[in-house]
Amino acid sequence: MDITEFDHHSPIPGTTIFDGKMAMKGYALNKMCYSFNGAAARAQYLADPEAYMEKFGLNDEQKQACRDKDVLAMIAAGGNIYYLAKFAGIYRLDVQDIGAQQTGMTKEEFKEKLRKAGD
Repeated sequence: MDITEFDHHSPIPGTTIFDGKMAMKGYALNKMCYSFNGAAARAQYLADPEAYMEKFGLNDEQKQACRDKDVLAMIAAGGNIYYLAKFAGIYRLDVQDIGAQQTGMTKEEFKEKLRKAGD
């Protein structure tokens, strides 16, 4: 395929494209997650997540994704994975937790899948 034929906006099955539209949609969520660079912000969120989400103006979809600790739903709500990593860290979610979410497996099932793939 000639590179000029590549459509940068064609959907990739199972993938949410983070573009300008998604950046606008997720602005409040990403701004909140960016705030987690500071320990005081992380503590404030953990003390009262609802008030903290309200402070940043998250919409209902974003709030529910945060309540559920559902990174995929947060991405669908406009979250950028680089900022969401800050959120995941608060709850000590690691890459295997997120991989398990993406595949619909438990963390242990996902880890076993990785072990078998390495054989």
